Order: sequence, then structure tokens, then C-alpha cells
Amino acid sequence: MKRIFLVVELFAVLVLSTNLFASKGEEHGGSAVTLQGEIVDLGCYLDHAAMGPKHKECAAMCIAGGMPMGLLTSDGKLYLLTMSHDDAAPFNASKKLAAEMVSITGPVNERNGMKSIEVTAVKPVKSETKATK
Repeated sequence: MKRIFLVVELFAVLVLSTNLFASKGEEHGGSAVTLQGEIVDLGCYLDHAAMGPKHKECAAMCIAGGMPMGLLTSDGKLYLLTMSHDDAAPFNASKKLAAEMVSITGPVNERNGMKSIEVTAVKPVKSETKATK
């Protein structure tokens, strides 16, 4: 009887500790936020830090070929862009905005240190120009 109780107790400890470690530091399906940054193709950005207007043509070609996209914010955070299962149109519109500054709205998630934002809305961010006298 003591052995059965010990086995059940060990099993309970194992299950509880596994659940605690599995959820540590992970966010799922949060409320929508809006982030601004540059859309980068992750292959070129992660490989050799390619970004900006000089990389626009290459980024567009890589994304059109299936390379994943990311959003690089001004504070250096990188988010994988993911498609909404309810409406793919905003994600697909993002593909045409490679190397441009955009505003993206959607829920942010994180798993095992990787951040993502599900694209539910996207729009280009107009650069502010100062009036000259």
C-alpha cells in the first residue's frame, strides 16, 4: 500500500512540476496591441543584419519566395509576423510593405523566447517631415 501511495505521490509531483515549467515565461492569445517598426525578411536580417531602403528589393523577393517576415521595433525587439486564421488579408498586405515602417495591430505571443504578433491590421507609417522656412 505504501508503494502505491509513493508512486501516486511521485506522479503528482512530476505532473505539477512539468506544468509549472511548461508555462513559465509564455504568453498566449493576449489582447491586441499596436506596434511600429520595419518589416524585415528574417533570413537576411538574422544572417547579415540586412534592413532598410537599400534592402527593399531583396527583402520583397525573399518574402515573395516564402521567407518569414518580422517586425523590428525601434527599441530593437524582433517579432515574427503570423497570419490570423480568421483573416489572412492583413498578413498578405504586410508582404508588400517589406523594408518599410509600418504599424501592426494584433495579439502578441511568446514561446521559448520567441516573440510573435498575429497581424490583424497593418498600415504604413508616414514619416514626419519638418516644415522648412
